[in-house]
Amino acid sequence: MFLLIFIASVKAQSSGDIKLQSATDKSQFILSKEKGKYVALHFLLKTECPYCIRHTSEYFDRAATLPNVVQVFIKPDTEKEIAEWATKLPAAELNKFPIYRDPDAKLAAQFNIPDGYSFHNQIVHFPAMVLIGPDGKEVFRYIGKNNSDRFSFDQLVSKVNELTGK
Repeated sequence: MFLLIFIASVKAQSSGDIKLQSATDKSQFILSKEKGKYVALHFLLKTECPYCIRHTSEYFDRAATLPNVVQVFIKPDTEKEIAEWATKLPAAELNKFPIYRDPDAKLAAQFNIPDGYSFHNQIVHFPAMVLIGPDGKEVFRYIGKNNSDRFSFDQLVSKVNELTGK
């Protein structure tokens, strides 16, 4: 019973105004500027992760087919580590989808993304996707169980269609 109440209260929370600085260009993501749109916050793992590259690439390739959702990719690494990691992604796509930095995973903690996942001899937050609705409130979240457990693009399309009544 407590778990159901906790989940309901987390989903009903407003996200406040989120501001993230890009590590791959000079842009800044500001949630309040996206009012009226869905925003998918993709919390990627710290350090080198081929699943993060694959996941991010899939979303890059298909994002245009879901134009009512802003895709935001977030890593807790240093700016230098993110820039190096991002060299494995297509440069043209990075211009459309910068990789944003979450210093010390503070935003992940604010969203109660669990940590404690052991990865490359580090303890990191689990991979996650949080969907913010047009009103700025969280409407859905997915927390992966390991580095390969991600919310696929097809799953996001289904979820957005469910939320919009399509």
